[in-house]
Amino acid sequence: MKGGQLEDKTPYRPCPFCKRDLNQIKSRNRTVYAIEDTAPVTRYHLLIIPFRHCETYFDMTREERCDAHDLIVSLRRQILMEDETVTGFNIGINCGGDAGQTIFHTHIHLIPRRNRDTPSPRGGVRGVVPDKMDY
Repeated sequence: MKGGQLEDKTPYRPCPFCKRDLNQIKSRNRTVYAIEDTAPVTRYHLLIIPFRHCETYFDMTREERCDAHDLIVSLRRQILMEDETVTGFNIGINCGGDAGQTIFHTHIHLIPRRNRDTPSPRGGVRGVVPDKMDY
């Protein structure tokens, strides 16, 4: 205890999205940018990230959410032009540790999908709870 408060023993880890390499940015607009996912689910898997540090989607401003939407639409168009095998997309956001968030700076996954890239795509993002995917 220090000055009447509990001491935080959590080791400081700088936010990887705040400490960004500008050379990694694939696209951007006013308040958000896109980079490739370092552990991609599929080819062209991108992350759309606010420049401002905010923990979850619910902490984003209206302007950031609108800019994220606009960038997602633009990136989708680019991906479809570059890869004719793309037939669908998953858009995902993990908010909180119990939802699978591991980097606590908002990031939106844009994951291109292709015919037969998985034996049964039915349920899509419901796959986060495997028993609930096939309905």
